[in-house]
Amino acid sequence: MTKDKGQKIKILIADDHALFREGLRSLLEDQRDIEVVGEAEDGLQVERMAQTLQPDVILMDINMPVIDGVEATRAILRQNDSIGIVVLTMHRQDEYVFDALRAGARAYLLKDTRSRRLLEVIRAVSQGQSVIEPDMASRLLKEFRRLGQAEAKPQPAYQKLTEQERRILSYVAEGASNKEIAEAMSLAERTVKNYLTVIFQKLQVNNRTEAAIRAVKDGLVR
Repeated sequence: MTKDKGQKIKILIADDHALFREGLRSLLEDQRDIEVVGEAEDGLQVERMAQTLQPDVILMDINMPVIDGVEATRAILRQNDSIGIVVLTMHRQDEYVFDALRAGARAYLLKDTRSRRLLEVIRAVSQGQSVIEPDMASRLLKEFRRLGQAEAKPQPAYQKLTEQERRILSYVAEGASNKEIAEAMSLAERTVKNYLTVIFQKLQVNNRTEAAIRAVKDGLVR
């Protein structure tokens, strides 16, 4: 579900540190297009509040009492998978990134992320997009490979890709920029961009970050 223009983005904040919640609320309430509809201090509370408040986006910490953020994410999305969950945490370890995205989070950010970037991600997620930083996409791919997820049966959408498109998708999943892909494949940057447009259409995704997530989650990249 995406937000119509003119509608405020309803945000639910989930974090067990009151001071951090207050800081987030202060930042978000300064935005004309955002409304904070509630705050939760543990995983069970955010699960219950998500059902009653039906937020567009949840800012989810990982380490919380009662139920952690990953389990809360799974539980919430089982009830309503249109809610966009942005994990906002201090943990940069690969296993946390891996678990959160496997649970269905659409974005994973560190708490030292600049406020402008956080707002960009919130707005993107509210429009149904997934956002993952290139370095995290690369590490996520390695984690899936380590666990043998890349052995999964290719999805029908992947089988529609040409060999050239599959190579480009592999570079995208590794976190490469258009320029880097162009240099590696001896192509013009504009050509790479055109290929990506076709790949996004075939995979039914909106951008390169969604394509990277789709590639590693569905075993599309070897």
